Amino acid sequence: MKPPSSPSPNQAPAFAAVLDDSHPHPDERRAHWEKVFGEKDEAEVSWFQTRPAMSLDFIRRTGANPSAKIVDVGGGASRLVDELIDAGYADIVVVDIAAAALAKARARLAERTGRVQWVVSDIAQWQPEAAFDVWHDRAVFHFMVQPEDRDAYLTTMRRALKRGGHAIIATFGSNGPERCSGLVVQRYEPETLEAVLGPDFRRIESMHEEHVTPAGKVQAFQFSLFERVQ
Repeated sequence: MKPPSSPSPNQAPAFAAVLDDSHPHPDERRAHWEKVFGEKDEAEVSWFQTRPAMSLDFIRRTGANPSAKIVDVGGGASRLVDELIDAGYADIVVVDIAAAALAKARARLAERTGRVQWVVSDIAQWQPEAAFDVWHDRAVFHFMVQPEDRDAYLTTMRRALKRGGHAIIATFGSNGPERCSGLVVQRYEPETLEAVLGPDFRRIESMHEEHVTPAGKVQAFQFSLFERVQ
């Protein structure tokens, strides 16, 4: 595994100042995502993946066994939950701000939907009822563009994740899109993401991915695996 590296003193941060429209009220955030998932088919959104291979690979790298408690943050209609069930994981929670997104996943899973706990909540306001072994987030944290939103997210993650547990956080890379679904995002490289998470988390490994959207556009992502050490 690649050891953590520190950014050069002369290296500019991989994220820049955000725009004035980057801090929607939680109710506006919820309404925005309900509208997106209410109007678009699962395979029409830019983040759609037939099979989330990188996410699955990183979950395997945590060493999580089938009894591990896994939360997919902002999982929405993602097919990661299908793959986790197929892989034998038996304690899965999917959290999303949009009930419409979770409804799509539940309909797709049909009789298997009862194997998953579904939670409708803004991640910054979620009150987890148990401690998790694995926290997975593909493309939620980069919407936390204001310091107070990042702080609320990290407070939830610390509350949810066991010491010794693992967090997988995927965001747009430094050369990725500046917006997604009409909203401003915060772009990261692994080193800058590590700095934002702080000393409670040790970065174990990072990789870059070029995601091809259903429309054929290429989006640069970074995936980073962290261990909670404090």
